[in-house]
Amino acid sequence: MSGCIIAFEGLDQSGKQTQAELLRDRLKQEGQKARLVSFPDYGTSIGEEIARALQGEREYGPDVMQLLYIANRYERKPDLQRWLDGGLMLVCDRYTASSVAYGEAHGLDPAWLTELQKFLPAASLTIMLDIAPETAVQRKAVERDRYERDLDMQGRVRQSYRRQAVAGGWVVVDGERPKEAIADDVFAAAASRLTLR
Repeated sequence: MSGCIIAFEGLDQSGKQTQAELLRDRLKQEGQKARLVSFPDYGTSIGEEIARALQGEREYGPDVMQLLYIANRYERKPDLQRWLDGGLMLVCDRYTASSVAYGEAHGLDPAWLTELQKFLPAASLTIMLDIAPETAVQRKAVERDRYERDLDMQGRVRQSYRRQAVAGGWVVVDGERPKEAIADDVFAAAASRLTLR
């Protein structure tokens, strides 16, 4: 059986990492082979450059930033493909839709951002953890990067995610609730959409 990608998307502080870890653990308990993958991957050379830009050490335009994020995913493509071929369920903390959402929030063409990523393995299921921008700020009051500090931009990111969710048939989960309730909804969605055996 070939593997699949389950992508978590949403604003910063929406609980993507927590829910991705919980889903990976639950899938393993159910006897599935599962692995967590996070983007951006700061362990690569392009990932290191992204980290510098987010901390304000580099000045790149929105188009260059998204090209870096997309290149970072292509850096990991051979690994992703190998894991998928090996039958792993890859649980992604952010994936291709992030570039569309953040790029579109900066005025970039979403169709262009989608086209650039068409040679990456597609997600079988995308789960959006939906929270208000104000919630994101409350959850992380200090050490926010340049994107996290911009409340208006976070609102535009949320609008893009919601548009993509409708167009792509994503599962949208209310991320304002306790993490256990969210985790139950996430697993139920994965189980029904991917017919886990």
